[in-house]
Amino acid sequence: MQREFRALLTGSAAVTALLAAQAIDWGAPMQGTRPPRIALHLIDNADGMTMQGPDGLWRGRVQVDVYDLTYGDTRAIADAVIGVLHGFRGGGFRGIILAQTRDSHETGASDRPFRISMDFMTNWSNDNA
Repeated sequence: MQREFRALLTGSAAVTALLAAQAIDWGAPMQGTRPPRIALHLIDNADGMTMQGPDGLWRGRVQVDVYDLTYGDTRAIADAVIGVLHGFRGGGFRGIILAQTRDSHETGASDRPFRISMDFMTNWSNDNA
């Protein structure tokens, strides 16, 4: 699921028009990496269960953190991400839904990037991949 989730973003012309595909990856960005960038985090992912056992539909949450030096640029990237992911259904994804967003900015240094965090609920089935 992680490879396909990242591929949705790196394969989007709307997203890659605003930042390089190499700036989109899983985990925290390396120290000193300059914005813009997107960090992906798998928060949870569990196989659905029925009385007969696993149903093959994995339900999870992916946190997408967008970083850039101005709020406007950060918002533009976040909006492009939402446009790609929210409501997406295809491949192994039975559905991706935006669940929550948070904005933040560390004050105290002028070079601190803005961050918009978004949580996406995912429904994934290997049977459809």
